[in-house]
Amino acid sequence: MAEIEIKVPPVGESITEVTIGNWFKNDGDFVKMDEVICGLDSDKATFELTAEAEGTLHIKAQEGDTLNIGDLIATIDSAANGASKDTAPKQEAAPAANAAAPAASAAEQPAADKIEDKAGEPAAVAPAQAAAAPAGGGKTYEMKVPAVGESITEVTIASWSKKDGDHVEVDEILCELESDKATFELPAEAAGTLRIVGKEGETLSIGAIICTIEPGAGGAQASAGSSQQAAAPAAETGGSDKAYSEKHASPVAAKILAERGIDPKDVNGSGSGGRIMKDDALKAGSKPAETPAPSQSAAPKPAAPAAAPAGARGQRREKMSSLRKTIARRLVAVKNETAMLTTFNEVDMKPVMDVRSKFKDKFKEKHEVGLGFMSFFVKAVTVALKDFPVINAYMDGDELVYNDYADISVAVSTPRGLVVPVIRNAETLSFAAVEKEIVRLAVRARDGKLGLDEMSGGTFTITNGGTFGSMLSTPIINAPQSAILGMHNIVERAVVVDGQIVIRPIMYVALSYDHRTIDGKDSVSFLVRVKQLLEDPMRLLLDM
Repeated sequence: MAEIEIKVPPVGESITEVTIGNWFKNDGDFVKMDEVICGLDSDKATFELTAEAEGTLHIKAQEGDTLNIGDLIATIDSAANGASKDTAPKQEAAPAANAAAPAASAAEQPAADKIEDKAGEPAAVAPAQAAAAPAGGGKTYEMKVPAVGESITEVTIASWSKKDGDHVEVDEILCELESDKATFELPAEAAGTLRIVGKEGETLSIGAIICTIEPGAGGAQASAGSSQQAAAPAAETGGSDKAYSEKHASPVAAKILAERGIDPKDVNGSGSGGRIMKDDALKAGSKPAETPAPSQSAAPKPAAPAAAPAGARGQRREKMSSLRKTIARRLVAVKNETAMLTTFNEVDMKPVMDVRSKFKDKFKEKHEVGLGFMSFFVKAVTVALKDFPVINAYMDGDELVYNDYADISVAVSTPRGLVVPVIRNAETLSFAAVEKEIVRLAVRARDGKLGLDEMSGGTFTITNGGTFGSMLSTPIINAPQSAILGMHNIVERAVVVDGQIVIRPIMYVALSYDHRTIDGKDSVSFLVRVKQLLEDPMRLLLDM
């Protein structure tokens, strides 16, 4: 039989090398066609390498080695396939229960690459082991951190919904994972007993093992646990309804309900088995918290510590969230990797304020949304980007990529940190459409429901520090974009208009830009164009 060479496959147009993350098989192991043998890491993503044939694996590169695309990584000796098949009659001497295991295992093998069969090696099962093996063949499934976005390389385990050793069903939520952009839930992809590998608060790379599931092993334990729970007195659980609700509320949902003073038993869960999910908690109305039962009063609330004595010099430490760590890393990278410069101007906001005052009631009556300042800025920016397309471009290696559309990112502050959802094709939207999209994205950002597709791909960013009272700032570019516009507080100032000193509502605006791609002339002209459009809003309507 021939020896088949496994080489590093092409994984992307700009990727020239990969690093071997970890081997899932050992040298000399028997592997099957399409079985995952190792994980490869590039500078953009982590992916799995599968066997191209059935046979004996011979590893040629070790974990941590960096290889170029096309380099030899392993070989598979298909001659060993026949020897493996010859051992089948010997294995059939095991009890009948063991003989049926391969068929059941093949039926249960999931299609997803992220679940891996670790018991697929053709080792004979002892009679005692075969008798104790469950219907699933005793196979352990490894659940790995799934790919959640092109630019996301790691996630943090926010909380586990299940405990180590618990019985879980298919599609039951196991834990909540937090990335630098969103929070999402991880469902079980097999039924059985859960074995936790990653702990709460631990940060894992994409493709890393987060837990394992032993199919069928937890069935008897689940039945016994259910009967014991049914036999337990209600007094020990503080009431069956409350125990059920608390047991079936995800950690994030339980936290939201506690902050709002809502009893979990008053909330209908939409999850499996009536489990209360994050969306259910967010939709629940707020009401005053009830007086806790005497059995609960003994547990002190960490949110209400004893008052510190006067003059105390206490300290506390909090672990940074993935979002905060990513924000810090990217801001420093932008400062270090771009030639960032900021130019300023001031805008007389009286014309815009006059338009709003005149039409805001009719506007809201017709479009069912308020007329805010942001829609004026978004429309003014889209017009100015057409006049100065270099502001809407970005650098990619030795090339400058120009965008013929305007996807405007709008910075939104949330309890988790700053997020930047994107208004797609803003140049084609009306004032009403822009306002509705801003409201929609702001609500989803506040509720933590923004998807990755809603926060990626912007071509220009607008941030409004004026909502917090900022008078002047130098915003940092949202890479890989080349510029960002900063809005600020509106303050009445004495200015000279037509030779007269008058009081006008003035806003300072700032444009930070990458001087490598944008010259000073273009940046200043762009900001002057925005100023011109805002001080004469009719230009926006007449396309002038």
